[in-house]
Amino acid sequence: MSQHHAGAVKANSPGTVLFASLIGTTIEFFDFYIYATAAVLVFPKLFFPAGDAAAATLQSLATFAIAFFARPVGSAVFGHFGDRVGRKATLVAALLTMGLSTVIIGLLPTYATIGTAAPLLLALCRFGQGLGLGGEWGGAVLLATENAPPGKRAWYGMFPQLGAPIGFFLSGGIFLLLTQTLSDAQFFSYGWRIPFLASAVLVVVGLYVRLKITETPAFQQVLDKNERVKLPVVAVFREHARVLVLGTLVALATFVLFYLMTVFALSWGTTALGFSRRDFLILQLFAVVFFGLTIPLAALLADVHGRRLTLIVVSAAIALFGLLLAPLFGSGSVWEVTLFMSLGLGLMGMTYGPLGTMLSELFPAEVRYTGASLTFNLAGILGASLAPYIATWLATHYGLQYVGYYLSAAAAVSLLALVLVGKQKQGARGWSE
Repeated sequence: MSQHHAGAVKANSPGTVLFASLIGTTIEFFDFYIYATAAVLVFPKLFFPAGDAAAATLQSLATFAIAFFARPVGSAVFGHFGDRVGRKATLVAALLTMGLSTVIIGLLPTYATIGTAAPLLLALCRFGQGLGLGGEWGGAVLLATENAPPGKRAWYGMFPQLGAPIGFFLSGGIFLLLTQTLSDAQFFSYGWRIPFLASAVLVVVGLYVRLKITETPAFQQVLDKNERVKLPVVAVFREHARVLVLGTLVALATFVLFYLMTVFALSWGTTALGFSRRDFLILQLFAVVFFGLTIPLAALLADVHGRRLTLIVVSAAIALFGLLLAPLFGSGSVWEVTLFMSLGLGLMGMTYGPLGTMLSELFPAEVRYTGASLTFNLAGILGASLAPYIATWLATHYGLQYVGYYLSAAAAVSLLALVLVGKQKQGARGWSE
């Protein structure tokens, strides 16, 4: 077994590992974000009864939320196989689940064609997207961090996190391109389907890269020492419940911030603030650059100063940023809204960069796939699933300042969890350093 282990380490070159972790999450987040954009721009008009536009938007955002409730299920299912069979095979299965669900959305008939079956089928495919992403993220982070050399775990762990801004940039870019090249009639007739169908090409590339990698050294050690757990999800809840809860709360602010800056901001910006779809997408794409740039910066800081301290400082900054939401975003000024979006997505990168590494370090290798995935995706339920809905309701009934208070409160909860989680020692087992 030791010879096999040595061969596995040699086969997984740094370039292959980092590209395999990056390409998968880029595809997954591209698929996820094209749904988020369509949930605001397309689905209210095509998949729900005509009439009350606001009600249709809220119903569409409700289908957006379904994926976040599917993600913990995906964490448990794919995490089980990731901790029992291995990281590689599970990552391939997760990518296929997400990719097929996305392509099928691009083929669905609309409400005008099949009536109420249209939103039901849309919801089912959205569940499939969540199921796949629930298994993808944890495996991609482990693929990177479990192959990382000493002292560079946060740096390696940020590569799958980079998939988020890249995937968002690609999704926003393709919708912007369609908006500029097609008329509204063409866009709503067939143009909106193109991003969903195009994801099939990305999935093929991702599968090719994933199939070339070998098992991670940390999981190979679990196999060598016969330390596999029969039911990883049961072990996580029974033996690591405190870490699971605190880790979930640590990630809360990250999710609330991101989905306020993307889904809610796009919805509110193109309605209440009067921006055109094209102009706001350009503004968002500009701000996403700051998201991508601050992820590696945060990873470098986390390797030097520690994951926990870095996230404590950033969470405090997010709490303060929430107080700026109403005066900057609510102004309607192009410059002030651009500043707000750039600051918010820059902070998003600062919290997102070290997050995957920190969550994976909370759990030992034999349950790490399940534990890290569950933690991340339970935070998705609390922080993201209803964030656009809650923010829209707060802004409509009480004003934008209460959306800012909502974000600040989420950051305060994450800050408290970071203080309580302390320097967990149990995650050290199974790491190479």
